[in-house]
Amino acid sequence: MQEDKKMQHFAHVTQAHPCFNEKIHDKVGRIHIPIAPKCNIQCGFCTRKITDKENRPGVASCIMSVDEAIEHIRKTTSQMPISVVGVAGPGDALDNPETLVLFKKVREEFPDLILCMSTNGLLAADYAQQIADVGVKTVTITINAVDPTIGAEIYDDIEYDGKVYHGIEGAKLLLDHQLKAVEKLSDLGVVVKVNSVVIPGVNDEHIVEIAKTVKAKGASIMNVLPLIPLNKFKDVKKPGCGELSTIRKQVEEYLPVFRACSQCRADAFGIPGVKDQDFSLEMVPNSHY
Repeated sequence: MQEDKKMQHFAHVTQAHPCFNEKIHDKVGRIHIPIAPKCNIQCGFCTRKITDKENRPGVASCIMSVDEAIEHIRKTTSQMPISVVGVAGPGDALDNPETLVLFKKVREEFPDLILCMSTNGLLAADYAQQIADVGVKTVTITINAVDPTIGAEIYDDIEYDGKVYHGIEGAKLLLDHQLKAVEKLSDLGVVVKVNSVVIPGVNDEHIVEIAKTVKAKGASIMNVLPLIPLNKFKDVKKPGCGELSTIRKQVEEYLPVFRACSQCRADAFGIPGVKDQDFSLEMVPNSHY
């Protein structure tokens, strides 16, 4: 019975969320609010920036205050069809207390909008009840390894509770928190999507193990993403379409796979991937608050 309710809730959310349903990905809009600059882990493929020049996760033109974000939502929802408000950086949503403050205010003023966040998952188990209480319906957790040995190759620094962890110790700490978060959030009725970045030669043969593990913890859907070569993986070749297709087919034996991700900026808004309907703040006059 509980599983039936979960599937009903998942179906309801995916009817309106462009990042959970490929059929509506190019028909309804979302707003990413750049309110979260700090991050408590350092991924080997991530370089966070305030920039107008790059079109990828981890970048934004500015960092908004909560009040600026609310005004941005008012303006945007008056001009285009928006179904989702999310926080996806440019750092980690939960390493910035403004995120939950924003969600509370959005829920009060815009009760029909789906609230969504992306996180590395380090703090998501600690905040699971608060996430559910402010009305967040979907959480995306990026999990790139369920083997700490592989995780140690991907993550350089894990900062938790005032201490910085490295290597296998850090990767194990992160993984433990991530899997607890998937389980806790799913039990609270939040739809959990897991993002996994394919890094050739590091975790490309490990993605299906991630799928098996997170499905057992309650994840509902998975997104398999190609590496954007940056930072210490800047010289690693981006995985090709054939390689991604093979991995996604393997994952689909365990979880549905979302295949239309645009790997958006942290300040993107509009309809994902649609020309003249998908924007970021640097494209909008007077957008620097």
